[in-house]
Amino acid sequence: MFLVSLRGMTGQAIDHPEQIGVGSTLPLDKILSEVRRYWGYTSLRPHQEAAIRAGLEHRDSLVVLPTGGGKSLCYQVPPLLAERTDIVVSPLISLMKDQVDGLRACGYPAAALHSGLTPDERHNTLNDVVTGKHRLVFVAPERLMTSGFLSMLSRVDVRSFAIDEAHCISHWGHDFRPEYRQLSQLKQEFPRASIHAYTATATERVRRDIIEQLGLDEAALLVGTFDRPNLAYRVVARLDVNRQVLEVIRRHRDEAVIVYCISRKDTEALAEFLRVQKVKAAHYHAGMNADERRQTQEAFTNEELDVIVATVAFGMGIDRSNVRCVVHAAMPKSIEHYQQETGRAGRDGLEAECVLFYSFSDFARWKSLLTRSHEDAGAQAESLDAKLELLEHLRRYCQPFHCRHKHLSEYFGQVYEKANCRACDVCLNETPDMEDATVPAQMILSCVARTEERFGINHIVNVLRGGDTEMIRKWQHQNLSTYGLMRDTSRKSLLHMVNQLFDQSLLERTTDEYKTLRLNGASWEVMRGERNVRMLSLPEKPSRESRRETASWVGVDRPLFEELRSLRTQLARERGVPPYVVFNDATLRDMARRKPRTESAMLMIHGVGEQKLKNFGDCFMDCIDSFCQTHAADEESASDVLGSEPM
Repeated sequence: MFLVSLRGMTGQAIDHPEQIGVGSTLPLDKILSEVRRYWGYTSLRPHQEAAIRAGLEHRDSLVVLPTGGGKSLCYQVPPLLAERTDIVVSPLISLMKDQVDGLRACGYPAAALHSGLTPDERHNTLNDVVTGKHRLVFVAPERLMTSGFLSMLSRVDVRSFAIDEAHCISHWGHDFRPEYRQLSQLKQEFPRASIHAYTATATERVRRDIIEQLGLDEAALLVGTFDRPNLAYRVVARLDVNRQVLEVIRRHRDEAVIVYCISRKDTEALAEFLRVQKVKAAHYHAGMNADERRQTQEAFTNEELDVIVATVAFGMGIDRSNVRCVVHAAMPKSIEHYQQETGRAGRDGLEAECVLFYSFSDFARWKSLLTRSHEDAGAQAESLDAKLELLEHLRRYCQPFHCRHKHLSEYFGQVYEKANCRACDVCLNETPDMEDATVPAQMILSCVARTEERFGINHIVNVLRGGDTEMIRKWQHQNLSTYGLMRDTSRKSLLHMVNQLFDQSLLERTTDEYKTLRLNGASWEVMRGERNVRMLSLPEKPSRESRRETASWVGVDRPLFEELRSLRTQLARERGVPPYVVFNDATLRDMARRKPRTESAMLMIHGVGEQKLKNFGDCFMDCIDSFCQTHAADEESASDVLGSEPM
């Protein structure tokens, strides 16, 4: 946890912030009492106490915590303790609605103002704001900054604003939104109010921009650890993406999976393929009309869909906590995007998997798209250079020679101490080195040279494997010395090798329509034996053990967990809320492990507060009691049968 002045901020964090006083006399026990009462948590996560105290002291703050790190609690607790109304700026209606549903399920007084309300609902909510009925009011930046709304907030003397997804205000952020720039006026409109910015993903450059744009003054800077140890990261060579994605999804049968694609067309095609394979999947992209997007998102949130295949248009408004896997069918355009999107996995703190299917062609495709978009918009060269720099950082991440957790941590300016994370393909030895990789590299490069650098990947692969194609016969390439030289190498393995040569700049490809292969100086060094090459074999399939599920399932009665999950779905549908609003998976696992059958025992379960005990306690205790009695009877019957057998 870090707590420093933002004037002259260097971006360096101070370790052990719990040793730094924040000037508040409120006992920690009082804070924990409210947290226990409403959310059922007995302790705070790193950085939450300092963020809460900054909110209580009306001291500006910038809080950067990873997805699942508990940012929301930082701005939910202060207005409860101070008995005031705070405003939360949120970019999406779905995000506001999910948060309000979750808070109300805990007994927390909260509301949202957005275009989806009826006139009566909007009128009643505004009256409640004026009378101080709510502790939190969620609103979009566009509505907040209207003159009428600002005037109303001035009359009720709002003293604190929380800005969620604060990276949206920065040009350097991965998800810049022009409407967020209006928030720079808040300091002028409300000089006595404190402003608290929250985001999951922000480099030092982005943090500086947030501070400058919002005019944060003498604020607390709280930067958490970006590493998500519960996530297992894998980068896999993309060869047959449909089949590869299906294989990952089957590792997570009946669990929530998000698959990201680059284009709208890709999402539709992949979702259709998965449906043919009997997977409950749907696509999502910005080209769909608003009702279609809403229905798809709600179906996924309500656990009616297992898999959603989407462009980057999907995700910020998703609050589903039990996403067990995030797949990238192609490389995203920055590490910030990747961190944000993979952060949607394992928000409940349980193990989850993140798989990125990568090909060098992704890098070339994004570079072309970004350049064309830049030219069409007539933007400044600096803007394009910054985007290409972000793209290059992610390309380096995809290289298979370094720990994924370490790479991500260091990108965000943090030291990663572990020698082996035991949670990525590299550290789990799923990316084996190819023996004497220089020899096959020389064969590939020599074939490109002997075909006079006039052909694309597929033709080179066909020549090396001794194919009998019309193109080979036309150019008489069956007579080349490299023809059939790699006949025993599978097409997938050979494509994998060629892509690795691209990544190491040992081979190039033109950007025109035909994308012919070209040699460079490094290529000739390899062919002359002046440079050695390192390449990896195709990765091995991860075992279930490498998914690291065992720890979170220790002591959990899985059949009981499934019964509790069914009950949760039933109760959620009756109330018209997402299942995780009732209880998340971590809470259900704790119930299935400890089997509480009294109110006092139920209150000891992680995530069970007073209101949820009142609303749902009896239902879940009845389910647990019935399950235990039935299985006790089954065990007695089994014992009788065994006892009657002859010795």
